[in-house]
Amino acid sequence: MALKGESGILYIYQTTWKPIACLTSNGLNTAVSVIESQTKCFPGVVKKQAGMFSYTIDAEGEYIDTTTAGGDTAKKSHDALFLLQQAKQLIDWKIDTDITNATSTKYYGSALITDLALTQGAGDELSTFSLTLDGDGAILLTDPND
Repeated sequence: MALKGESGILYIYQTTWKPIACLTSNGLNTAVSVIESQTKCFPGVVKKQAGMFSYTIDAEGEYIDTTTAGGDTAKKSHDALFLLQQAKQLIDWKIDTDITNATSTKYYGSALITDLALTQGAGDELSTFSLTLDGDGAILLTDPND
């Protein structure tokens, strides 16, 4: 069964899991590097084996106020993410692949906020932000904060 993209949500952990607010998209990109070797035992043959596992998470959303008393402090948006980025510390993240299903797959990990951009256009354009997390360690299928 295909899932609607709107059912997948990215969260960060700060004493509880808080959703990244008003996302228009988010994605998990994984990669395994390839180690190639060529020996005289097998002339003209390139042997390959798996190297390092790495991942990034990207997200885009509409900017909302999540830090002031009048803002939606139950969520995180650019301002809160900016403060976390300035701290230069790993953050815990979670992606719930289908919030409409209690038994959906959930991915967990730690990452650094490496890129964060705020775009504020003129006229009828909404303010938006984009985010890149650079993963640290393995991706887990159980909540490390339980």
